[in-house]
Amino acid sequence: MDSSKQKTPTTPLDPDEQLAKLGARIKELRIKAGYSNYEVFAYEHNIPRAQYGRYEQGKDLRFSSLVKVVSAFGMTMEEFFGEGF
Repeated sequence: MDSSKQKTPTTPLDPDEQLAKLGARIKELRIKAGYSNYEVFAYEHNIPRAQYGRYEQGKDLRFSSLVKVVSAFGMTMEEFFGEGF
């Protein structure tokens, strides 16, 4: 058997854990951007405030919503996921 073609076993990702990391990253970036209040950030970037609050809490979100949030930080997806993931 050719060992170069064998897959290495990986640990499955925990969706809840990944969403919590995503929420923490979003919150960290908001604070770094100088917004102590998530509602002000959401309002100024035309994101529904309650919905944005759920994102920071690690609740599930659509990919299109994530793209909108990342764009509000003036980042690419590569930059967003480059740190902490």
